[in-house]
Amino acid sequence: MGELSQEQQELLASWLPRAEVVKDHSWGLVGTTVLELLQDDCRYVAKAGDSADGNIARELQAHPAWLKPWTAQQRAPEFVHGDEVAKLVVTRYLPGELVEGTDYERLPETYRQAGELMAQLHGQLAIEDDHFETELNQRALAWLDKPHRIAPDVAEQLRATVKSWPTPSSRLVPTHGDWQPRNWLMHEGIVSVIDFGRAGLRPAYTDLGRLAAQQFRTDPALEAAFFDGYGGDPRDPESWQRQYIREAIGTAAWAHQVGAEDFEQQGLRMIAEALP
Repeated sequence: MGELSQEQQELLASWLPRAEVVKDHSWGLVGTTVLELLQDDCRYVAKAGDSADGNIARELQAHPAWLKPWTAQQRAPEFVHGDEVAKLVVTRYLPGELVEGTDYERLPETYRQAGELMAQLHGQLAIEDDHFETELNQRALAWLDKPHRIAPDVAEQLRATVKSWPTPSSRLVPTHGDWQPRNWLMHEGIVSVIDFGRAGLRPAYTDLGRLAAQQFRTDPALEAAFFDGYGGDPRDPESWQRQYIREAIGTAAWAHQVGAEDFEQQGLRMIAEALP
């Protein structure tokens, strides 16, 4: 089956012995295989990670811990099987059309619903963490030490900027980690959510990075609708600026390493916009 390892194939066969592959939904830039399966008139989605994968473990944590407000409404896929060691997870297929690239991506109602969903996720719990910003700063500096095409003088300015930041305590909530239209589905006018490979406890504003760099900057009505659904804007100027720069660094460096030139250009643009 697809790019699954022998262990993953055997495990999947034991869980769904009569399943047939209907479609390969793999993205191609990272070592994750995503297969749509059919067994006994029921559809499933299997996600399998390669040896370097760290996302499946996050998926397996998110499903029991944080997704019940969504799965209870059929707004997120229901967990069926999973194995962290084998890096394999199976969920029930969630019907819908990916919002990215469709007319739904330009409709304020889509973003109002997405804001409501994000509020449900974030509202489940909150903890204080004294080390979160320090760890994020270290990750940003580590990205700058890896291959990238950020201009040398700009990279040095970024290093100096990151090292100058304060590291206040952070309020962490359950976050999706890649909150944008490519991970939203639209079905009969209802928005639902997929892909929890970057789920984790973070400040609420971190879930706004993708939207702020993409859709919000092209149409203010989408941003207004989103915060109407969410119930306000969780960002404060100083922490948001730090996060935006970290997001820009990570996007530019990661995209360069995986060969995603469009995302790399987005990251470079974010850096240019964020620096004085």
